[in-house]
Amino acid sequence: MTDKKQMRSAARLYAVQALFQMEHSNLSADRVRAEFETHRFGAIYDEGEMAEGDLDLFRKTLDDAVEWQNKIDQMTHKALVERWPIDRIDPVLRALFRAAGAELLQGKAPPRVVITEYVDVAKAFFPEGKESRFVNAVLDHMARAAKPEAFEDRR
Repeated sequence: MTDKKQMRSAARLYAVQALFQMEHSNLSADRVRAEFETHRFGAIYDEGEMAEGDLDLFRKTLDDAVEWQNKIDQMTHKALVERWPIDRIDPVLRALFRAAGAELLQGKAPPRVVITEYVDVAKAFFPEGKESRFVNAVLDHMARAAKPEAFEDRR
């Protein structure tokens, strides 16, 4: 894996963690962003070194997830089965869908790359669960709604 790809992957993971922290602790995006940039990106702890992340991607994903949260939540809600509204799903998955939704709506990465990256994030949080398949299905639905043109040639 190239350094740039690793940095982008780390930024996505950090964005999910930051969105979770914002929801869990009711902290502002600015405060959480500053904490992550100061204490997470490349920090060294007793347990090991935190990965260096792509700061621009982290900031853009976080800002877009906050700015477009209502639209992203609506997209997620449409992708979920009726018995599982977005407020009923695990808060880590909710943060993941918001970060991925921000990239699908406002990012430059192809939808398939976004899906693959966030499925990998799901595997990091839920290594032994079925969540990664669930995330793949929901993000596929969201991607097709956000960027249908990216899927036109593959029917």
